Amino acid sequence: MDAQTTTNNIKVKKIKLDFKESKYATGRRKRSIAKVWVKKGSGMIHVNGIKMNEYFKRPVHQILVMRPLELTNIAANYDVRASVKGGGLSGQAGAIIHGISRALVSHDSELKQTLKQEKLTTRDSRVVERKKYGRKKARRSFQFSKR
Repeated sequence: MDAQTTTNNIKVKKIKLDFKESKYATGRRKRSIAKVWVKKGSGMIHVNGIKMNEYFKRPVHQILVMRPLELTNIAANYDVRASVKGGGLSGQAGAIIHGISRALVSHDSELKQTLKQEKLTTRDSRVVERKKYGRKKARRSFQFSKR
């Protein structure tokens, strides 16, 4: 039932969660894709089988992930399980936000107006601009020397 994994050289016990009778949604941000399950519960949030506080060490990411639940004042009423891959931590946090928002709307359609006003149900389409030839980065040119 419990499997151990290492994250940042710390042994963490993976938790098996029962999520029957839950709502599923997919969230995306940059290169990250999150599969999110939401069900009535006690307010626990697990990311990749680990508690959210242990997965996201930075408080900024923790606050971002909690945002859709706190805006709708139901943070203590729902359990969230998210499986996220790809990208970095900021992109993963954004993907989880998108997934939680979509799952909450499918669970209770009255929350749609609140979440849509904060633009949480819309996918954030901003991605890294590609590098162009003849330049150092996407827009940065090589240093110009007049003499």
